[in-house]
Amino acid sequence: MIRQLSTTLSLVALLQNLPAIAQVPEPTSGIPSDSIQQVTAVKWMTNSSDGKFYPERLLSRAELASIMVKAFRLDKRQTVSKENLAILDVPRSHWAFNDIQTVLKTDIMKGYRGNEFFPNQKVTRAEALAIFAQAYGVFQFPDDAVNEILASHPDEKSIPAWARKAIATVATEGFLNTDAQGNIFPLKPVTRGDMAYVLSKYLQRQQQQPETPEVPIIPNSPQSP
Repeated sequence: MIRQLSTTLSLVALLQNLPAIAQVPEPTSGIPSDSIQQVTAVKWMTNSSDGKFYPERLLSRAELASIMVKAFRLDKRQTVSKENLAILDVPRSHWAFNDIQTVLKTDIMKGYRGNEFFPNQKVTRAEALAIFAQAYGVFQFPDDAVNEILASHPDEKSIPAWARKAIATVATEGFLNTDAQGNIFPLKPVTRGDMAYVLSKYLQRQQQQPETPEVPIIPNSPQSP
């Protein structure tokens, strides 16, 4: 019994002294709960069957395709009327078949060589932001402007060249979530929380309506013709 207790205590001590390799904070920590509530209220994203959102879960390409279709109403765009594409790894029975067909036909997402989509593949933050910007409309900034916009982010050098203009667009529009130091984490996998934040900011922009100016009433003023 004493030997067993000694072994247990030794194991606890060993675990306590191990370096905390896995305790790296995720870039999505601190996503406001109201961001999640906003996007679920409009059904751009949904809770799991147990009623929880799970913001830390990673997004797959199929899930991102479905979100993009809902948020940008891609199924209403004219190019959707094209014939369905033959995608080897997305049969008609796949739950996201229609959404994947839609993002491919509208060029919001691309397939891979061999007519595959890789629906279960996880998406990096750079990829997700670039896809979002493609649906939103990428601003055609000159390279100097892109560099200036991204310069305030300490890890901007790790942004892939193909994503820089798109991420500059998202940053300019105020849709980008970063950590407290302004890091973008472009190569990290994108989470449900990340996407909820970006979409909530986009939704807020959509809901902003210009105020109608009130016309002052001037007594005894002649009426305008």
